[in-house]
Amino acid sequence: MNRGRKHMTVSATRKDLMIVNMGPHHPSMHGVLRLILTLDGEDVIDCEPILGYLHRGMEKIAENRTIIQYLPYVTRWDYLATMFTEAITVNGPEQLGNIQVPKRASYIRVIMLELSRIASHLLWLGPFMADIGAQTPFFYIFRERELLYDLFEAATGMRMMHNYFRIGGVAVDLPYGWIDKCLDFCDYFLTEVVEYQKLITRNPVFLQRVEGVGIIDGEEAINWGLSGPMLRASGIQWDLRKVDHYECYDEFDWEVQWQKEGDSLARYLVRIGEMTESVKIIQQAIEGIPGGAYENLEVRRFDGGRHSEWNDFDYRFISKKPSPAFELSKQELYVRVEAPKGELGIF
Repeated sequence: MNRGRKHMTVSATRKDLMIVNMGPHHPSMHGVLRLILTLDGEDVIDCEPILGYLHRGMEKIAENRTIIQYLPYVTRWDYLATMFTEAITVNGPEQLGNIQVPKRASYIRVIMLELSRIASHLLWLGPFMADIGAQTPFFYIFRERELLYDLFEAATGMRMMHNYFRIGGVAVDLPYGWIDKCLDFCDYFLTEVVEYQKLITRNPVFLQRVEGVGIIDGEEAINWGLSGPMLRASGIQWDLRKVDHYECYDEFDWEVQWQKEGDSLARYLVRIGEMTESVKIIQQAIEGIPGGAYENLEVRRFDGGRHSEWNDFDYRFISKKPSPAFELSKQELYVRVEAPKGELGIF
């Protein structure tokens, strides 16, 4: 069982160590990860992670589904940030087929992605604070997440598993009044981030438990293949929104959030900063969102040409239209986006 595992550098005379299973059936793990911990009192002196508990045969399911049929499945990959799994699923065919996304659709995508990033970071913040002994923020973050879910439900019809992205655009346009509600949320949420910082950031108990704890320097972060806030908190300014220039992020004024200390406090500060930057991006996108189509209607004509049934009068009133199936060129492609937890990609 211990092949290839590094042995603990602990004296053989120590007999008061405790071996503890954390997961896979643990309230905070719910079946995705098992950690075998070796404890010396409250100090963790060894940890063996065991992966592979979350495989649900997604690749096999995809073999007999069209891309649009597969979209509801991918939202289950990360149900805290479902917009990102949908994004990479449609971005791949768009690149292979050289399908252009209308500017309005791209702006809507960016708004949804950044709202999803805030929702994911909030559900990181609450349990993180609970783990180090602060229960109050845990309730605050659900208050804000409910407002986010209300926005998602109004735009997509679903609170968590949205099934909103489509090849060449999005499923439906934003409903009347949605933009005003989203701007109201942004104004409200900025005040709440200030409240979080007053409550948490300079709290001496909080600082004692996170400052200088779990330090990962930049070289280690790169060697371990870390990405996202974990990487940026170790002094590496790497954000795929800036690197890959996907969607229309280059049209907005925002900064990559990073810290150089590489400890738990730095990772907290990066995520807090990213939520504020996400609000800035959303506000700019809403202020500058253009008119026009929310999807590339030419995609629907690939099979039927000018006489496709999608051009008929009746089909203009269908809400979430299915996209047609069409052949893609046989190539290899890796698509990635900057998800809340780091680089998310499919091959």
